[in-house]
Parts: sequence; C-alpha cells; structure tokens
Amino acid sequence: MRVLIVDDERLARAELRRLLAAFPDVEVVGEATHVDDACRQVEAQEPDLLLLDIQMPGGSGFDVLARLDEPPDVIFTTAFDAHAVRAFSVNALDYLLKPIEAERLAEALERVRQRRGPTERASEPTRASGAPLERVFVKEGERCWLVQLAQVPLITSEGNYSRLHLAGHQPLLLRSLSYLEEKLDPSRFFRASRQHLINLDFVETLEPGPGGTLVARLRQGPEVEMSRRQSQRFRERMSL
Repeated sequence: MRVLIVDDERLARAELRRLLAAFPDVEVVGEATHVDDACRQVEAQEPDLLLLDIQMPGGSGFDVLARLDEPPDVIFTTAFDAHAVRAFSVNALDYLLKPIEAERLAEALERVRQRRGPTERASEPTRASGAPLERVFVKEGERCWLVQLAQVPLITSEGNYSRLHLAGHQPLLLRSLSYLEEKLDPSRFFRASRQHLINLDFVETLEPGPGGTLVARLRQGPEVEMSRRQSQRFRERMSL
C-alpha cells in the first residue's frame, strides 16, 4: 500500500513515518506540507492512500481533495473533533485524532485493506494509467462528498459542468460531461444524448420513444430519452 503523508508539522510527519514502519505492506512514497505540494505529489506518486491533515497553511485537506481528478483513499488526521465529524461526512475511510495511537492507526489501515479487497491489493499500483475513473470529490458550500461513480444512476450536463443525480441530492461537479464520458467505464456508462450520461446498471426498462428513439427508465432516477443516433448505437451495442 503506497501512502502519502500530508501534514504541515514536521514532527507529526515523523511520528506517522515511525508508526507506519510497523506495517510491512505499507510504503511511504512521500510527504507534503501544504495543499499545492500535496496535489503535485498525488499526481506524481499516485499513492493508494492519503494520510491527510485537515488544517494546513494555504487551505485545508478538503481543498486538496477538491483539486484532484480522482482522489485516492483517504484517512484524515486532525487534532480537532469537529473536523473529524466533517471528515466522516466526506465518506473518508477513517479519521485519526492527534496524537495518533498505534492501535487506531492499525484499525484505520485495516479498513483500507478491506475496502480495496484481495484482488485490488494484489494488483498494485491500484489504478493503472488509463483505468476508468471510479470516484470524484464534490463540494457544495460547506458540504462535501467522495462519490463512488458506480452508484450514480444519471449524470446530466450543465454547461461546462455536470450534475450527479443521487438519491436525495444532486451535487454539481466541476467537470464537463464530455470529460466524464472519456474517463468513465464505457461498459457501465452510456452517452444517451448530449445532455445525459446513464449508468447501465440502473436501467430497469427500455421503451420505444418518438421517432425511433429509446426511452430508458432508471432505477432511483427519471426516464431518459436517448437521441435518435444514440438509440441506434444502443440497439447495435445490445443487439436489440
């Protein structure tokens, strides 16, 4: 497991290195001290896991996540309980209150191993170059999420941005629909029209629409009418 430590305090980084040395499957690939440094090193090192301090000069750990195209797994480290609560609202795998205890660190690393599963652990590095985008970080005001894209039934275009349609909320993602179409798994997501990208795992029924189009009814989502061209492509792809 390749780990990047992000913390502006030298002693905190040194302590994490010392604690991580007890885990043979963990390799510390670098250290970063502020938001810009962290973003550069994530791009360069492609770690599997961030041990991410929340309060840093020039921004927060949440700002780091907001700038990454695809964040790795995250365990937040913080000296404040209030930040820890927010960390869980982001769906971080865990948070560690400083001073960090060896036992709590071991528990947090085990959560990461369980999420990754045996197949993923055996095929390091986790995300090969060109592999489909699996998750994104979205932020709206004070709320933020790490969203697993496989759980998103529908993504719609809003100008240069995209809206993720999830049960209960529809956060805006600062990426275009065309960008997502290129990055997402083509076996799972299909461009139904200029405005719609649908998750095929959520298609419940297909019905004929006007002018030879198809209308897909999505589980946990609305009906989506495919364009005439994409309806034809869909029929060819599915041998309908």
